[in-house]
Amino acid sequence: MPEVVLITGVSRYLGGRVAEALSRDESIGRIIGVDVVPPPHPIGRAEFVRADIRNPMIGRIIAQAAVDTVVHMNVLATPTSAGGRVSQKEINVIGTMQLLAACQKATSVRRLVVKSSAAVYGSSPRDPALFTEDTGPKTMPTSGFGKDSVEVEAYVRGFSRRRPDAEITMLRFANIIGPRIKTSMTDYFSLPVLPAPLGFDARMQFVHEQDAVAAMVLAATGPSVGIVNIAGNGILMVSQAAAMVGRPMIAVPFAHSAVGALVRRAGLADFSTDQLSYLSYGRGLDTTRMRERMHFEPRWETRGAFQDFADHAPPVVPGADAARELLSQTSAGAFGLLSGALRAVGRLREAVN
Repeated sequence: MPEVVLITGVSRYLGGRVAEALSRDESIGRIIGVDVVPPPHPIGRAEFVRADIRNPMIGRIIAQAAVDTVVHMNVLATPTSAGGRVSQKEINVIGTMQLLAACQKATSVRRLVVKSSAAVYGSSPRDPALFTEDTGPKTMPTSGFGKDSVEVEAYVRGFSRRRPDAEITMLRFANIIGPRIKTSMTDYFSLPVLPAPLGFDARMQFVHEQDAVAAMVLAATGPSVGIVNIAGNGILMVSQAAAMVGRPMIAVPFAHSAVGALVRRAGLADFSTDQLSYLSYGRGLDTTRMRERMHFEPRWETRGAFQDFADHAPPVVPGADAARELLSQTSAGAFGLLSGALRAVGRLREAVN
């Protein structure tokens, strides 16, 4: 069992929830929560320390507290939550590099737990039905959060080679969803009109925010299990999910990256190239290792997890059907009209809020 646990990203929703859950385990002597801003939510009995993992000071914190277990939660999925794409990459990649360099020097560190993502598998029409942990991507993510996740995992593997005495657990989560968490998928399915890739209906898997917290806690306190996929049972098609949240859909040529840029500029959602690929081709995860090696069984299936989000999703904006009709008149090349329609929908949503 861990004696001194350090959690990064404790001021973000999942990091705070993990700190709160670990605080209920009285066998853990001390919990330290690290972030650049004070947490806006309870973190249990964790001690908050203001620090940036991109700064070598994180090494002094680990050494002085004799930390034996590091739980790395500060890998950000959306640029808006980081203050832009440049900051997101610095936090994800440079921050992980500095943190692992500090862990390598600290002889007290015996376990590293990393929140990773199934985005490392990418999304392409040549993907297998289900990705196992040993399956490589058919198309390597080349931008955004997917590329960051690949680089983060590369640094973790390098740390494992340099510190073979340290236990490594890396959880590759499917899209995390729930009534309180904010992600690119919750942003997308909260749109008043859902722009969907023309000619595609991708399959998706989700993991409920409560199950994500429970999986991280088990990874921090249970046996080391290496790399494990984490997802709820079953799949949902994009069209099924849209029906569950009561949003009209409009088919658009998502193959053009300009469409994603227009959606971002309209302030409606934060789409990167890898997310657009996911909405086109989807992804499925094999969770055999999660059950047989990690002995973890999610409480929520994919449909149930999404339904819990849908039950708490923002109401449909009045006029969404009219906006869909406008969008349906947009040809593949008429990006100016599409941009104006999206901005109009954004103003409608702001007026309702």
